[in-house]
Amino acid sequence: GATPVVLRIHREGYHTRDGILTELDWMRALQADAGVKTPQSIAAANGEHVQLVAHEALPNPRHCVLFEFIEGEELAEDQDLVEPFRQLGEVTARTHLHSEGWARPAYFERLTWDFEHMLGGEPNWGRWEDGPDVTPDRLPLLRRFVSVIERRLQRFGRDRRRYGLAHSDLRLANLLVHEGDVRVIDFDDSGVGWFLYDLGSALSLLEDSPEVDALIASWLGGYLPIRTLTPDEIAEIPTFMMLRRMMVLAWMGSHSDTELAHEQRGGYVTNTLAIAERCQ
Repeated sequence: GATPVVLRIHREGYHTRDGILTELDWMRALQADAGVKTPQSIAAANGEHVQLVAHEALPNPRHCVLFEFIEGEELAEDQDLVEPFRQLGEVTARTHLHSEGWARPAYFERLTWDFEHMLGGEPNWGRWEDGPDVTPDRLPLLRRFVSVIERRLQRFGRDRRRYGLAHSDLRLANLLVHEGDVRVIDFDDSGVGWFLYDLGSALSLLEDSPEVDALIASWLGGYLPIRTLTPDEIAEIPTFMMLRRMMVLAWMGSHSDTELAHEQRGGYVTNTLAIAERCQ
């Protein structure tokens, strides 16, 4: 039969054409140069990888990309995650190492994931204050918590060993395993930010799991043989876990109709405050 393909229809106002082209270039380079298997885009008859497509059901044309279909199974959260986290650490280190040396195209454009565009005045995913269950009595505690994160990030700094082009959503749902081989999908949120945020993303919704220390240790076990981290960087892992926790809160506020937002309602902020107490 016909070879399956995947059509991605971009939402409006998130990426420019140059931004999408940059993402596709990096995915190609990761596979060719770093051995990180990613879905490759397919050129249309006109030779272009990004098409602007109009349809009567849409008020405005949308950017579309056609990808090859890659085999693989998503890892289930109820299985033992220690070994998958080691593989995740390894593949994350490869992407970071590649990113540091990659010659960016002249039209390079990606989202910025600094404090200002995460929890500050220009948030890419919406304001965390608009997240579900952010009640007036909880606001002062959460604000204090966010200011702790901001202070720690300022101290941590943006040295190019710490800050650059990263996947920015490198969690288990974006990995496929095929015959023991790990593949990485969904680079839609990739952008310029802190490399360790990829570990924060990996721990999404697992921050209060009794397994969290074992998962971090396993991730580092995969990462460190490929790319070194200083003791200072390792000590800052809780900051990136908390940054991600607050980012997911913001995301749920701006995507309140999604399954994730409905599943997490009620307990998410309460748990966040409990985790904040431990991490401060």
